[in-house]
Amino acid sequence: MVENIRSVQSGQVTESASKTSTTKGSAFAIAPMIDWTDRHCRFFHRQLTWHALLYTEMVVADAILHGDRDRLLGHDAVESPLALQIGGSEPQKLAEACRIAADFGYDEINLNVGCPSDRVQSGAFGACLMREPDLVGRCLAAMAEASDVPVTVKCRIGVDEQDPEPALDDLADAAIAAGVTTIWVHARKAWLQGLSPKENRDIPPLDYDRVHRLKQRLPEAFVGLNGGLTTLDAAVEELDRVDGVMMGRAAYQTPDRLAEVDARVFGAAPRPVDYAALIDTMADYAARHLERGGRLGQVTRHMLGLFNGMPGARRWRQILSDGAVRPNAGPQLLREAFAAVRLDGDKRHAA
Repeated sequence: MVENIRSVQSGQVTESASKTSTTKGSAFAIAPMIDWTDRHCRFFHRQLTWHALLYTEMVVADAILHGDRDRLLGHDAVESPLALQIGGSEPQKLAEACRIAADFGYDEINLNVGCPSDRVQSGAFGACLMREPDLVGRCLAAMAEASDVPVTVKCRIGVDEQDPEPALDDLADAAIAAGVTTIWVHARKAWLQGLSPKENRDIPPLDYDRVHRLKQRLPEAFVGLNGGLTTLDAAVEELDRVDGVMMGRAAYQTPDRLAEVDARVFGAAPRPVDYAALIDTMADYAARHLERGGRLGQVTRHMLGLFNGMPGARRWRQILSDGAVRPNAGPQLLREAFAAVRLDGDKRHAA
């Protein structure tokens, strides 16, 4: 279930959004990434941005129905606004998964229509669903009927030999007909044959203009852009053309940039990162995780890129990578690694 753990950095827990077509925080989101955006990653990211919309990894509907629900769906209340991304292609199962998720306090439930992995292909969901917009519509309608929070969809511009013009329009129209008016678009095709999931993130060319045309065609819908956004400058520029932007690997690999999101995207007052407080928060969080039987590396692996480009960043990564796998590794390792980072006084302890 949701655990009410409050952050030293934020000092607040965001209230869940009411059921509207757009989730609070949607102007900037951190993309759902399998093996990356787990609950420890999200807790860490929330220390850097209070307002961005966070996403879970994709959780398959069958797993929610039959698996360990606390492990799959549990999260800390401080992560809100938080969206659960679900994978599946059977309306009844997706609807039941939404009902189960209701007890866990998510702010949004998102249907994955973009993942090209072998796993989703064998299960005929994810990006495969780009070929079946009518089925997507039935899935979304069932989810929306079962959910008390907004239901959204994240898709590609097409798959394989599809023409992105009708493919994306058909998918979007099916979503809107189902009552779902928030559409996140990864602005690349997915090639289900011939490219690995990793290659599908880089090789198919980006087509932002196709997403812009969708927004122009559907001015009343929320259209968000995902794919290839590596800088906050580029993301902010896109907000002149679409309603929301989603950053993935760049946010994960260089998380420090997230500290600017609240001011530049949401109009909040600039808030310098108090790195000492951040490390203390994450050390306390890691201690609680260890008390529950977890391992230190499950927390620290998401923090390796925090000081990228700063003096001492290599030593920070080395201490955490080598030390977290040792028997009895404890949260003090974070403070030891932080001591190796050479920051000036203003950056080490923000006012």
